[in-house]
Amino acid sequence: MTSRHFVACTALTFAVAGSSELHAQAETPPLPAAPKAFRIPAHRTFSMRNGMQVTLVHYGSVPKVVVTLEMHTGLIDEPTYGAGVASLAMDMLLEGTVARSAQDVSRQAANMGGAINVSVGAVTSTIGGEVLSEHTARFVNLLSDVVRHAALGTRDFERVRQNHLRDLAITMQNAGDLARQRWREMIFPGQPFGRPYSFEGTLKTIQLGHIRNFLDDNFGAGRAHLYISGVFDDATIERAVRTDFSDWDAGTPSIPRVPKPVSEQQFDLIDRPGAVQSTVWVGLPVIDPSNPDFVKFEVTNALLGGAFGSRITSNIREDKGYTYSPYSSIWRHQGASYWVETADVTTKDTGASLQEIFNEIAILRSDAPPVAELDGIKQNVVGLFAIENSSRAGIVNQLRYIDEHKLGEAFLTDFVTNVMSVQPDDVRRAAQSQLDPKRMTITVVGDSKVIASQLFPFQKMIP
Repeated sequence: MTSRHFVACTALTFAVAGSSELHAQAETPPLPAAPKAFRIPAHRTFSMRNGMQVTLVHYGSVPKVVVTLEMHTGLIDEPTYGAGVASLAMDMLLEGTVARSAQDVSRQAANMGGAINVSVGAVTSTIGGEVLSEHTARFVNLLSDVVRHAALGTRDFERVRQNHLRDLAITMQNAGDLARQRWREMIFPGQPFGRPYSFEGTLKTIQLGHIRNFLDDNFGAGRAHLYISGVFDDATIERAVRTDFSDWDAGTPSIPRVPKPVSEQQFDLIDRPGAVQSTVWVGLPVIDPSNPDFVKFEVTNALLGGAFGSRITSNIREDKGYTYSPYSSIWRHQGASYWVETADVTTKDTGASLQEIFNEIAILRSDAPPVAELDGIKQNVVGLFAIENSSRAGIVNQLRYIDEHKLGEAFLTDFVTNVMSVQPDDVRRAAQSQLDPKRMTITVVGDSKVIASQLFPFQKMIP
């Protein structure tokens, strides 16, 4: 045997051996480690005399901080005539103050290593940003000025209004946004939650006075909670907060407004001639996070449609090829939570896609999932939970969540344990109690001449 032949045979032997080892490893992957319980970083909350709440959270070692001022107001406080007022009002805060122009606000925030951003939600709105730790006190001062002393100039308002009109026109060209608008209208008829977007006529009618009224009625220390997360000196930051916010008036207390979601079969088809896809929204009101069974329902959602390896996704994406990105989610608000499955499906398969969605719901309501399948989903849920807690902003969002729903910190610290303790029959019972097809609302955006006949069986579901 030549040396070359010997080398070749040896290499082949190693290759075969290596292949066998890799194959064995592929067949018997190591079991995942037991998930670790979540511990909230060191933090404290104090109340100011004017009612403002402040939470300071020490997180990480990178010298940066997230500063988020949450106001207890949002879509819930918009008047019937004023869909879009809350969003306009928040954007107007960035247009300068009595002492600073909009350019000054932007430039000063940038010099601190960050920017000021606003967002509007269903029941809360936020303003804040992330800056270098050394500038935390200065950023608190800037934030106080922006929130409390907005200039609200007429020329700025007209420009912001035109921006909103342009953005709305673009948004309403999207089938998914059309479906969301109509589906929410059906779930929350005549209510603020039923208007996730404004309307052209409304935006043109809103005046600067409406913005002033909204801010006067809904902004004040009594409805504010300031969250600061990152690396900072407690005493220095508390002193800065008290200096810049202690003389802020408490303002008007929030008015309790109890949403009244519709929990019955409804159907609507929005015609989109020539569409090559149909956008489907199907869902219903469900329990909110204050319910002791909510974690079980979160796991149920993940198994059914909320995870990439979920049943609906595996069915209509992987097996049938009807869609690229189906997804179910839970919208979480007190007394107004809902579950919804959304998907953009090929036009010719619209009816079949809906049928498969309902088939998967029926199966889960009837039969508890296998232990192995459920274990994989639970690992997915706790893994995402860990990711959500892995940043300064993530920690703030988690604390805001439990504060909004009055859950207590045990909700976070016990979350991993509670998820891992969910059993197959818990999932079946959650599906039975929450996912009743007879109470679901269906909205479809698509080419009616092609899909109307496909959807007839689902329209017949409606009494």
